[in-house]
Amino acid sequence: MDHDNHFHSFTVGIRHAFVHVAITLLAVGVAFSLPVVAKYVLFYWWPKIEDNSQLLLFTEISFATVLVLLFNISKIAWDGRRSIHMNKIASLVYAREGHGWMSRWKERDMRKKIASVRDVYIMAITGYGTFSSENNDLQKTLGLAYEIRVMLANPYGKGIASRAQSQDDPEAMLQAYRQETETSIAYLRKLAAAGKKVKLKFYEEPPFWKLVVTGEYVWVQYCHDSHEVTTQPEYIFGLQHDNPQRGFFDPFYKHFLDQWNDPRHPEFNFETSELIYRNEDSNEIRRTPFPPEVEEGWLPEG
Repeated sequence: MDHDNHFHSFTVGIRHAFVHVAITLLAVGVAFSLPVVAKYVLFYWWPKIEDNSQLLLFTEISFATVLVLLFNISKIAWDGRRSIHMNKIASLVYAREGHGWMSRWKERDMRKKIASVRDVYIMAITGYGTFSSENNDLQKTLGLAYEIRVMLANPYGKGIASRAQSQDDPEAMLQAYRQETETSIAYLRKLAAAGKKVKLKFYEEPPFWKLVVTGEYVWVQYCHDSHEVTTQPEYIFGLQHDNPQRGFFDPFYKHFLDQWNDPRHPEFNFETSELIYRNEDSNEIRRTPFPPEVEEGWLPEG
């Protein structure tokens, strides 16, 4: 054990010596590469530290610190450049997690860019958070938009029931989903009465994505089971005009259009409060009342 300790101390000392030599040689190399600095080091600074071991050690430590800072700054700059390149490939414009003041400021700045879009497409669970007064900027956008397409989860379907069952209190959560959906319908009905071209459809599958397509941007959140959507990270992808197929704007935009054009999803009639089902040729095949007549607290099996 003593032999190993002595050997370890010896190797550590040798390594430190090599480090000092390397730093000194690098300093001399840098100095000689710069005439003014070389003249200062050789004729002014070196004579001072040549016979002063403490000053020499201080010089080496200072130079090593500067090198470490420069290397770290270079690495940060390189990582930042690579991150910007990857974000450009993914067309990621903005991402946030949490509700800090900085994220709210950036989000308001993003919403100013989409304040006067013509079309707004929304795919949500109940739409309550999307249409709430907290989203003042988005409400302004909806007020200026001409065509608004909205897809919500059917609060009386198996998909929303499955999501409710992943919560602590399924019955209470299911009732909350239904009340929030009714609030969203009332808000959309007001927009339709104001002359907006508003269409609402319901999907039956468990919620997977929350999407808000506003012009050239799509706002994305993942609908994780047993977690509120508002607690999930939010990503904003933008359309790249020079290469529209690159990035995630196009896939999410097409996902919404595919779901919207799927004949399985009925359209809500604001005048009669009915769900209108159509076939693949867009011909009406049946209507059902909304909300349907179900028992209070009803949860479908499965």
